[in-house]
Amino acid sequence: MSKPYSEERIKVPRFNEESGFYTTPERSKIMGKIRGKNTKPELAFRKALWAAGYRYRIDYKKLIGKPDIVLKKYRTVIFIDGEFWHGHNWEERKHKIKSNREFWIPKIERNIQRDQEVNFALEEMGYTVFRFWENDVKKNLDTCLQQVLDWLKQHPSHD
Repeated sequence: MSKPYSEERIKVPRFNEESGFYTTPERSKIMGKIRGKNTKPELAFRKALWAAGYRYRIDYKKLIGKPDIVLKKYRTVIFIDGEFWHGHNWEERKHKIKSNREFWIPKIERNIQRDQEVNFALEEMGYTVFRFWENDVKKNLDTCLQQVLDWLKQHPSHD
């Protein structure tokens, strides 16, 4: 099966002053507070999945991409992606980035590319991949959860 993404890896420059990038201490403090795991949408989704009677692993390091939620028994993984970091509506939004464009555009495009690579690798391993945007989970938790539950009910466990 051919890969559904460009194989040429996007090169992301180092974000440091030597490379010509500068950030204010305030911006640095704000960026430092951004969480990579246990975000509110992720916690809400996990709580709802647990309440529905499904048990899972979180940030599972044994799989490529460290999925946010893994239901090993069902060979199903769930990612809850942040809109900025994973390029939601990227073609529309990338023109709005004003500072340090030479860093942020390749950075986010590489994240998008990596997400495609991870999806492909997991599917090759026999996993079903669900990716939800954080805002979709915040606004439509029930709809997102129902997609996963419908899938799980149709596909018995692999134990």
